[in-house]
Amino acid sequence: MRISSSSTPAFRFRKAARLVMEETPHVLLSAEAANSWALGMGLERVPNSYFITQKRQQRFDEVDKKGTVGCVVRDRNGNLAAGTSTGGMTGKAWGRIGDSPIIGAGTYADNTSCAVSATGHGEYFIKESAAFQVHARMIYGGESLEEATMATLSVIEKLGGKGGLIAVDAQGNVSMPFTTAGMFRASSSPNGRQVKIYK
Repeated sequence: MRISSSSTPAFRFRKAARLVMEETPHVLLSAEAANSWALGMGLERVPNSYFITQKRQQRFDEVDKKGTVGCVVRDRNGNLAAGTSTGGMTGKAWGRIGDSPIIGAGTYADNTSCAVSATGHGEYFIKESAAFQVHARMIYGGESLEEATMATLSVIEKLGGKGGLIAVDAQGNVSMPFTTAGMFRASSSPNGRQVKIYK
């Protein structure tokens, strides 16, 4: 849910997102309409400075790598979930919405196939419905998770986009391919843990 710009007061996103999920039939609300709706729901409006703490500002200033953070999970009951938090795009147009909040583009999960989180040139992931495409390749094409993620990135790369995916399937298999120089990634399972940056 996009409910503020840098020049307007913001709402506490977690509460606002939960209300959208629980109190409306909608998935996304954006811009001033979302602001008006949040006010009507009685949410507290806070200045943008509320979200800037000294600790986080210091960390932001120290670390050069600022990007998308994604997570895919298969729990002990076999349920799959995916979440994506965008790092944003430098020089984007005001009002631009990337692939991260769009279900099927940058984020997707279905217990019958896989959970996917994407990072990269968002416009290409939107045009290709990238996260859903991984699911569709598995369900309708009979591809494995690895085959589906690699093929999806190949399509995006042919169009001129670059990026990566992290995904887990219903059996707990993990795939984390990328077409960039590197991608920070990690996984944990009963078989162990791995943390990687480059190929």
